[in-house]
Amino acid sequence: MQPVRVPELIGVRFDGMGRAMGQAAAAPVLREQGFARVFGAAEAGEDVVAPPPVARRRDGVGYLNEDALLAMLTALHERTGAALAAGRFPVVYGADCSVLLATVTALKEAGGHAGLLHLDAHEDATPMARTDSGEAANMEIRLLTGLDGERPAADMPVPLPALGPDEVAILGVRDAAFRADLDVPSVAGQLFIRTAEEVGAAPRDCAREAIARLQAVTPAWWLHVDLDVLSWEAFRACGAPGEAQLPGGLSWEALTLAAAEALRSPGCRGWSVAIYNPDLDPDRSDAARIVEFARSTAG
Repeated sequence: MQPVRVPELIGVRFDGMGRAMGQAAAAPVLREQGFARVFGAAEAGEDVVAPPPVARRRDGVGYLNEDALLAMLTALHERTGAALAAGRFPVVYGADCSVLLATVTALKEAGGHAGLLHLDAHEDATPMARTDSGEAANMEIRLLTGLDGERPAADMPVPLPALGPDEVAILGVRDAAFRADLDVPSVAGQLFIRTAEEVGAAPRDCAREAIARLQAVTPAWWLHVDLDVLSWEAFRACGAPGEAQLPGGLSWEALTLAAAEALRSPGCRGWSVAIYNPDLDPDRSDAARIVEFARSTAG
């Protein structure tokens, strides 16, 4: 039986690449297509709005669009923590995977426990020393876990690290070529990872395996869906560049089955959906498909 939850929607207007719009426009566009109504809300309240973007790195070594990133994390951490403290189920939408630095740490502070079920085409564990962009959304897993002693390159407004390696499960990975270009080895030996091919063949089984592993170590965990886990044929409005070059990927059906399995677990305490770029979706067909995915998954 699916847990009874009172959702609290939190839109996030932030683009980690420093673009004027891009992913920063995702939340209002998704609402226009009915995202809030999926959860029985006519309005979703005020969005978390980051300051104007700056498409560069601090001194060439910090995070891309750093000031906006830190401001977004501060506000989202507070909003997520308040929702959890009130006994609600946060649903965060828009922006990119860097939102996890705020949501997972808020979950950890709320009850002393946290974990992460991460549906993503990438491992997102790039060390800062290997990054070619400084984009936080390429390294949030490493920051959350402190793998290999990784520490933030800025004074983060959230407590990191927040997770042990056994408190993370990643499903849908297909980024071998991306990592090879940066000379970044896989962290599959340190974290639980299932590839896109494995998840596509058995989405429910992979999700159940991941959930069982998380439940063995933590009573509360966050579900995150990076829409680049989908194949290019299924979803063209991905927020990140170069996704067309990643082979394979999940179908909407496989993603829905895996995510719905996760949401049925009482251990799931929050959900985020990220990496939608309305600039690449002029007819809003992909936005409508995201809303349908949310309806099918949450229903």
